[in-house]
Amino acid sequence: MLITRRLEFDAGHRIPDHKSQCRHLHGHRYVIEITLSGNIINKAGDAANGMVMDFSQVKDLAKQYLVDEWDHAFLAFAGDKAIVDFLATLPGHKTVILDRVPTAENLARLAFDRLDTVYRDTYGNHLRLEQVRLYETPNCWADALRTAAD
Repeated sequence: MLITRRLEFDAGHRIPDHKSQCRHLHGHRYVIEITLSGNIINKAGDAANGMVMDFSQVKDLAKQYLVDEWDHAFLAFAGDKAIVDFLATLPGHKTVILDRVPTAENLARLAFDRLDTVYRDTYGNHLRLEQVRLYETPNCWADALRTAAD
């Protein structure tokens, strides 16, 4: 069985080598969809009876381990030194320094890698993360999928 929970957050970024508008500082209303697989829990009296995982718990874990850090932050590539140095001059600014350029593809992969262990077999029902879909705009997204190596 597959289940998916959708969350939204706002963040800024820039793609330093981009040839068009994305090389400038800007922001997005990101949407992240977290898809989990697992067996349906069949335990009378259990709050998760009939579920793969309670959707509210999917949300709470995603917020705790990823979304709250990225929400209303500027996601900056460590190699974009001028921007990193500039952001450091802003007192109390919420900046997240990343080891790669913050494209939709890279953010989806970072989110998948961070959340993979968070959801692993939480209920003893073979729960695991299958996919993270990250929308940068309503028409553009990237999917990070579980691979055979995962």
